[in-house]
Parts: sequence; C-alpha cells; structure tokens
Amino acid sequence: MKIILIILAIFLTSCKLNKVVNHHGIHNLEAKSKELLINQTNINQIRNLLGPPSSTSYFDKNILIYLERKTSNSKLLKLGKKKLIANNILLLEVNNRGMLINMEFLNQEDINKIAFTKKTTKTGMDQESFVSRALSGVITKIDDPLGKKRGTLGR
Repeated sequence: MKIILIILAIFLTSCKLNKVVNHHGIHNLEAKSKELLINQTNINQIRNLLGPPSSTSYFDKNILIYLERKTSNSKLLKLGKKKLIANNILLLEVNNRGMLINMEFLNQEDINKIAFTKKTTKTGMDQESFVSRALSGVITKIDDPLGKKRGTLGR
C-alpha cells in the first residue's frame, strides 16, 4: 500500500495543470501583421514592431520573412510527441526607399496548399564522393604496390 502511495505521489507532483507551449519566432504574428499598412509603414517601424526578420530572401534582399511556430506536448498516450498548434509565415516586401509595398500572411492551411516541385537538379559530378575519387589512386597502389596487375612494371 505504501508503494502505491509513493508512486501516486511522484506522478501527482510531476504533473502540471497548464499546458507547456513552446514558441519559436515572433509571438502573435497575425495580430501584429494587422498593424502594418502598405505604403505607410517603413522598415524602421516594421523592425520596432516585429524585431529583426527570421530570414531574408536569398535572391531579393528586399523581402523579409517572419516566422511563428507554436508546439505543445501531446497527451501521455502519444508518449510526449509534439503537437503543432500554429505555423505562420509573414512575407513583407519593401522597396528601395524602405516602404512596405506588399504583405502576405500564410497560416498552416495556406502552407499545406503550396505545391512544391519534385524535380531535382543534377550536378555535373559523378555519384562518387570527393574522398573516394581523391583516394582512388592510393587504393590502387595499396592493392598493387609493384604495378604488376596493371602491366606497367616487370616488362
């Protein structure tokens, strides 16, 4: 009976009533994005409201990308697997003078609708790795140190 009470006490003291929500990125991104006005908000006001961008576009430095991701632990039956609560992206485009000219907010459903291509870019290199190509000469010398298999020595 004492063992059951000890085990029950351990479980009850380690339980929390409030769910733990892990945030990554900007908190309340959707509400903050509603405060931005196209052709009226400049880049300084954007940075004061949202902070530095999570990322900038690789090809165009005038596109700022802000991310928000909320996860929480699921129920005990799912063994602590993370449950996605929110996954939001805010894309902001500013012109050369720093004024906001375009804004797009994408929530989790919008992101799931985006179709990504399955095509891959082929490289001009062989399938062998750099290390195996670099060491191929050494490997042949280890296998045949006198060069008899290649027919270069001994004639």
